[in-house]
Amino acid sequence: MMIQESPEELFTLIRDHAPDPKTPIPLLRQAFSAFYAEMQEDIVNEGNHKIGKIRITETVSGYWITLPDSVMDRVILFFHGGGFTFGSTDDHLGLCIRLARASRAPVFSVDYRLAPESVFPAAVEDAMAAYRYLVSNGFPPHRILPVGISVGGTLVLSLLMSIRDEGRPLPLAGVCMSPVVDLLFPGESVTKNSDRDWVTPARLQSAQKAYLAGHDPLDPLASPVHARMQGLPRLYIQMGTHELLLSDIGKFVDKARWAGVPVQAEIWEGMFHSWQIFAGQIPEGKQAIDQAGTFIQSILSR
Repeated sequence: MMIQESPEELFTLIRDHAPDPKTPIPLLRQAFSAFYAEMQEDIVNEGNHKIGKIRITETVSGYWITLPDSVMDRVILFFHGGGFTFGSTDDHLGLCIRLARASRAPVFSVDYRLAPESVFPAAVEDAMAAYRYLVSNGFPPHRILPVGISVGGTLVLSLLMSIRDEGRPLPLAGVCMSPVVDLLFPGESVTKNSDRDWVTPARLQSAQKAYLAGHDPLDPLASPVHARMQGLPRLYIQMGTHELLLSDIGKFVDKARWAGVPVQAEIWEGMFHSWQIFAGQIPEGKQAIDQAGTFIQSILSR
């Protein structure tokens, strides 16, 4: 669907399809997946990619997405968005293909367990399981680069913290697109940008309730802004000026930098949450992915 709309027109379309917290989660998942897939069908329908499914654990699957020019000695470990309650590789396939193209690396996308069926820390455990799978199958840490969008970005940070705390060798970097870094959502942009983002405060609270199921939102693996930052690798973070989560992400960036973590942060004017998904509709989406791909290449080629 090559709409090529202005960001304002696209924003209206997305907000019309935004998840309603009052709708049962199974119906939300179906509607979310259908809309996201439709928005990415242009790149998916090109058909020059290959997909292979493997089982990571009894309950978690991973999907290899490769292109003809993928350099196979490296891998992007990808985590999708969806508020921990929906989302999958299937409805982020276009983004995975674009990342593979921009970085010239295969993508290994993880369908981690979702809430409310599987609550925190299930998704973090699945991220670690996927990382261990790649290492055990011949990819050294410096050839693995975790990438995530929205709560997938949260999982990138939680994964890196978990690897560090276990004393394992770390990947050289992580990439986060519109990450959720504080499940208390205290930032002033939650109010300031309430009419400028398609994600609503009610949706944030609904996702938090389902995912945490009463667990402490200050747990660093749930809200990385409350974590110890020392020892984390280089981070590349993209955020939009119209995001509800802008203030929270900015606070995380500042805290990480104060702890000595090298952080490359990009603030995209006029962009809303997870705009990279809509690279087929707005040029800013493709530009953001291309810039992330350049960063990924620079890291994985070392």
